Amino acid sequence: MRRLALPRTTGRLLLAFLAGAALALPVAAGQQQYEPLSASVRTALQSAVSDRAAPRLTFADESRGEHWLTAMSRRLASRIPDPVYRRDLLVSIQYEATRAGLDPQLVLGLIQVESNFRKYALSRAGARGYMQIMPFWTELLGGAHDNLFHMRTNLRYGCTILRHYLDIEQGNLFRALGRYNGSLGRAEYPNRVLKAWRQWKYTPPPEVSVADLDTPDR
Repeated sequence: MRRLALPRTTGRLLLAFLAGAALALPVAAGQQQYEPLSASVRTALQSAVSDRAAPRLTFADESRGEHWLTAMSRRLASRIPDPVYRRDLLVSIQYEATRAGLDPQLVLGLIQVESNFRKYALSRAGARGYMQIMPFWTELLGGAHDNLFHMRTNLRYGCTILRHYLDIEQGNLFRALGRYNGSLGRAEYPNRVLKAWRQWKYTPPPEVSVADLDTPDR
């Protein structure tokens, strides 16, 4: 059977089209809803997303951080084959989550549900990147030129927004996740994230006290 030979230019255009389509594939994400913010809350959120410090592991000592990083990297390898980029992503997740007072494993579970670790994921509602951030947040918090497909920017916004929703809901994670997804009052999305969170459970080595780590209830 003879193969259809496409002209070289047509072939290149087709490959470019397919690559672009892959970046914009719809994802199973909801839509964060715009809500007016008080001046004090807006200022606090603006300060949080403007952080430019270099991300780093925030464990008590280097060996604990490397143990966590190795364990998480093995699980993520099938989704992100590049070991250098994978390490950079995990360090950034751990830094941004801890900085926002979140469990890094929770953030890993949320990313799994929101984008399945696709950097350029784009939802039908327009949410972008790993943590599926709606573009209105950049204008609301004064970073209109922030690129939500940039890894560190996306993680910083996502962790800050989830922390904000947790504060609104007085620590009620189930309701905070509903707000994050724009599905407050429905159980499907929070349950999916909580299930994914359990899949990322981290068991520290014997010399590391479990009391030093935040893990989801079992």
